[in-house]
Amino acid sequence: MKNKILIGIFVLLTSISSAFANGKEEVNERIIKSFEKEFAGAQNVQWLTTKDFVKVTFILNEQVVYAFYEQNGNLLGVTRNIVSGQLPISLLTDLKKNYSTHWITDLFEMASNHENVYYVTLENSDQKLVLKSNGTTGWEVFRKERK
Repeated sequence: MKNKILIGIFVLLTSISSAFANGKEEVNERIIKSFEKEFAGAQNVQWLTTKDFVKVTFILNEQVVYAFYEQNGNLLGVTRNIVSGQLPISLLTDLKKNYSTHWITDLFEMASNHENVYYVTLENSDQKLVLKSNGTTGWEVFRKERK
Protein backbone atom coordinates (compact mmCIF):
# COMPACT_ATOMS: atom_id res chain seq x y z
CA MET A 1 0.00 0.00 0.00
CA LYS A 2 2.85 2.39 0.85
CA ASN A 3 4.38 1.81 -2.61
CA LYS A 4 1.08 2.65 -4.32
CA ILE A 5 0.85 5.88 -2.35
CA LEU A 6 4.45 6.78 -3.16
CA ILE A 7 3.98 5.95 -6.82
CA GLY A 8 0.86 8.10 -6.91
CA ILE A 9 2.78 10.96 -5.37
CA PHE A 10 5.63 10.56 -7.89
CA VAL A 11 3.21 10.55 -10.82
CA LEU A 12 1.39 13.60 -9.54
CA LEU A 13 4.52 15.57 -8.77
CA THR A 14 6.32 14.82 -11.99
CA SER A 15 3.35 15.71 -14.15
CA ILE A 16 2.59 19.10 -12.58
CA SER A 17 4.71 21.97 -11.40
CA SER A 18 4.42 23.17 -7.84
CA ALA A 19 4.13 26.57 -6.28
CA PHE A 20 5.64 25.42 -2.98
CA ALA A 21 9.32 25.63 -3.91
CA ASN A 22 11.61 26.95 -1.23
CA GLY A 23 15.28 27.33 -0.43
CA LYS A 24 17.78 24.82 0.87
CA GLU A 25 17.79 26.53 4.29
CA GLU A 26 14.43 24.89 5.13
CA VAL A 27 15.59 21.35 4.30
CA ASN A 28 16.58 18.85 6.99
CA GLU A 29 20.39 18.55 7.25
CA ARG A 30 20.19 14.73 6.98
CA ILE A 31 18.49 15.07 3.61
CA ILE A 32 21.09 17.53 2.35
CA LYS A 33 23.96 15.25 3.39
CA SER A 34 22.31 12.21 1.85
CA PHE A 35 21.66 14.09 -1.39
CA GLU A 36 25.22 15.44 -1.62
CA LYS A 37 26.63 11.95 -1.04
CA GLU A 38 24.31 10.21 -3.53
CA PHE A 39 24.38 12.84 -6.30
CA ALA A 40 27.82 14.43 -6.22
CA GLY A 41 28.19 16.85 -9.10
CA ALA A 42 24.50 17.76 -9.27
CA GLN A 43 23.85 21.23 -10.65
CA ASN A 44 20.97 23.74 -10.49
CA VAL A 45 19.56 22.09 -7.36
CA GLN A 46 16.06 23.15 -6.32
CA TRP A 47 14.29 22.00 -3.16
CA LEU A 48 10.59 21.50 -2.49
CA THR A 49 9.54 20.60 1.04
CA THR A 50 6.14 19.15 1.92
CA LYS A 51 4.93 17.73 5.19
CA ASP A 52 5.53 14.14 4.00
CA PHE A 53 8.63 14.31 1.79
CA VAL A 54 11.23 16.52 0.12
CA LYS A 55 11.58 16.69 -3.66
CA VAL A 56 14.91 17.73 -5.15
CA THR A 57 15.08 18.78 -8.78
CA PHE A 58 18.55 18.93 -10.29
CA ILE A 59 20.67 18.38 -13.36
CA LEU A 60 23.02 15.42 -13.46
CA ASN A 61 24.93 14.41 -16.58
CA GLU A 62 23.00 17.00 -18.60
CA GLN A 63 19.62 15.49 -17.64
CA VAL A 64 16.92 16.81 -15.30
CA VAL A 65 16.42 14.37 -12.42
CA TYR A 66 13.99 14.35 -9.47
CA ALA A 67 14.86 12.71 -6.14
CA PHE A 68 12.34 12.15 -3.35
CA TYR A 69 13.37 11.87 0.31
CA GLU A 70 11.61 11.03 3.55
CA GLN A 71 12.04 13.62 6.29
CA ASN A 72 14.58 11.34 8.02
CA GLY A 73 16.90 11.48 4.98
CA ASN A 74 16.04 8.12 3.39
CA LEU A 75 15.88 8.21 -0.39
CA LEU A 76 12.42 7.10 -1.58
CA GLY A 77 13.13 7.10 -5.29
CA VAL A 78 14.49 8.92 -8.31
CA THR A 79 12.67 9.82 -11.52
CA ARG A 80 13.71 11.17 -14.88
CA ASN A 81 11.90 11.89 -18.11
CA ILE A 82 12.97 9.68 -20.99
CA VAL A 83 12.25 9.27 -24.69
CA SER A 84 10.59 6.15 -26.03
CA GLY A 85 13.87 4.85 -27.45
CA GLN A 86 15.20 4.53 -23.89
CA LEU A 87 12.52 2.00 -22.93
CA PRO A 88 13.42 -1.69 -22.77
CA ILE A 89 12.76 -3.19 -26.22
CA SER A 90 9.94 -5.43 -24.99
CA LEU A 91 8.04 -2.47 -23.50
CA LEU A 92 8.52 -0.35 -26.61
CA THR A 93 7.36 -3.21 -28.84
CA ASP A 94 4.29 -3.75 -26.66
CA LEU A 95 3.38 -0.05 -26.91
CA LYS A 96 3.71 -0.04 -30.68
CA LYS A 97 1.70 -3.25 -31.02
CA ASN A 98 -1.15 -2.54 -28.60
CA TYR A 99 -1.41 1.26 -28.58
CA SER A 100 -0.65 2.27 -32.16
CA THR A 101 -3.65 4.64 -32.24
CA HIS A 102 -2.27 6.66 -29.30
CA TRP A 103 0.58 9.12 -28.99
CA ILE A 104 2.96 9.54 -26.06
CA THR A 105 2.51 12.75 -24.08
CA ASP A 106 4.64 11.86 -21.04
CA LEU A 107 7.17 9.14 -20.28
CA PHE A 108 9.38 8.71 -17.25
CA GLU A 109 11.44 6.14 -15.41
CA MET A 110 11.28 5.71 -11.64
CA ALA A 111 14.06 3.94 -9.76
CA SER A 112 13.19 2.81 -6.25
CA ASN A 113 14.30 -0.13 -4.10
CA HIS A 114 16.73 -1.32 -6.82
CA GLU A 115 13.85 -1.60 -9.31
CA ASN A 116 13.06 0.48 -12.39
CA VAL A 117 9.44 1.16 -13.24
CA TYR A 118 8.24 3.07 -16.30
CA TYR A 119 5.14 5.24 -16.62
CA VAL A 120 3.79 6.39 -19.97
CA THR A 121 0.87 8.70 -20.67
CA LEU A 122 -0.86 7.92 -23.96
CA GLU A 123 -3.61 9.89 -25.62
CA ASN A 124 -5.90 9.71 -28.59
CA SER A 125 -8.97 11.73 -29.50
CA ASP A 126 -11.17 9.81 -27.03
CA GLN A 127 -9.08 8.92 -24.01
CA LYS A 128 -6.00 9.48 -21.91
CA LEU A 129 -4.23 6.43 -20.46
CA VAL A 130 -1.45 6.21 -17.92
CA LEU A 131 0.31 2.86 -18.09
CA LYS A 132 2.79 1.42 -15.61
CA SER A 133 5.36 -1.15 -16.63
CA ASN A 134 4.90 -4.63 -15.29
CA GLY A 135 8.56 -5.52 -15.09
CA THR A 136 10.03 -5.42 -18.58
CA THR A 137 7.42 -7.68 -20.14
CA GLY A 138 4.32 -5.52 -20.43
CA TRP A 139 2.10 -2.73 -19.22
CA GLU A 140 -0.84 -2.41 -16.84
CA VAL A 141 -3.38 0.43 -16.82
CA PHE A 142 -2.57 2.78 -13.95
CA ARG A 143 -5.23 5.37 -14.78
CA LYS A 144 -7.79 5.83 -17.55
CA GLU A 145 -9.73 8.98 -18.43
CA ARG A 146 -12.30 9.83 -21.06
CA LYS A 147 -11.80 13.12 -22.89
